[in-house]
Formats: sequence, C-alpha cells, structure tokens
Amino acid sequence: MAAVAAIQSSMTSLSLSSNSFLGQRLSPPTLYAVPAKPTEKPCLILVKLKRWERKECKPNSLPVLHKMHVKVGDTVKLISGRDKGKIGEITKIFKHNSSVIIKDINLKTKHVKSKGEDQPGQILKIEAPVHSSNVMLYSKEQNVASRVGHKILEDGKRVRYLIKTGEVIDTAENWKRLKEDKTKTEVVAAS
Repeated sequence: MAAVAAIQSSMTSLSLSSNSFLGQRLSPPTLYAVPAKPTEKPCLILVKLKRWERKECKPNSLPVLHKMHVKVGDTVKLISGRDKGKIGEITKIFKHNSSVIIKDINLKTKHVKSKGEDQPGQILKIEAPVHSSNVMLYSKEQNVASRVGHKILEDGKRVRYLIKTGEVIDTAENWKRLKEDKTKTEVVAAS
C-alpha cells in the first residue's frame, strides 16, 4: 500500500508541459479513411521503345505525340541528308518521335541471320525513318517544294495547301486514292 501511495504522490508532483505528449487526450479511433493530400509529380516514366531510345510520356503514361506538317500519302522532297533532293511518297509516320518513312528513300542494309536450315541468311534493303523537319511538301505539277499553310474553304472544311503554288493538298480524290491503295495492300498481304 505504501508503494502505491508513493507512486501517486510522485505522479502528482510531475509538471507536464502543454507541448509534451504526456497528459494529452487521445482522439478516438476513426472508422473512416482520412483523405490524403495528393502530390502532383511530373511523369518520370519513359516507355521503352528500344534499348537506346526512349519515348517521352505525359502524366497519364501515354506517349507525347507531336503535330506534323505531313501525312501518309503526301509527296515530299528531302531537303537535307544523304538523299537530299530526292522525291518520294510517305508510307508511314511515327508521331512519338516526329519521323516519317518515305518509299524507296533512305535505304539501309539489314543483315538477317538464318533462322533454321530451311531459311538461309540474307541481306535486305529497308527504308529507315527520316525526321519530319528534313522533308518539304512537293508539287508534282509545278515541280516545286513549298511550306504548308492552312485555310478554311467556303464549305467550312479546313485544308492544307502549298504556300508557293496555292495548290490544295487535302482533296477528296487524294483520300479516295489512299483508301484504295490501303485496301489493295491488305488484300495482297492476306493472300
């Protein structure tokens, strides 16, 4: 009994400051989740393209796509590089790194290893991508390369045109021709 009385008297003699934990009331346990303050961080995730190449990403992890002045099916002229001055048609575009593939231009040699006894190794010529800043739209009728401009026609359509010649690039005939070419290549690939 004497020991308990000694402990009680020693506890009352302690002075508790307001900023110490001792002597403060504990809050009752909460049953609901306390909303955490969201922290906004920039996207540090880079999608792996190849071992040496990375794609820049938005915060939602989708790749950043660049606007380009050319589209598939456009006739272009190379304005720099080894094939400077050559004219060709765009077959494929890559918006994540702003590059294009032009038919029969910028050919690279690829050595393919044999995959078995029935398939021998071979050396192929493939079309490598060219950056879109190294190509200019080309007019076949006027034989001139020009920058691209945008204008709205009377019917409300927004079209691209060549600044030097005034020739409209986005016409209905061009789109029909592109669709026909695409269906032809799909039929050939299927057979």
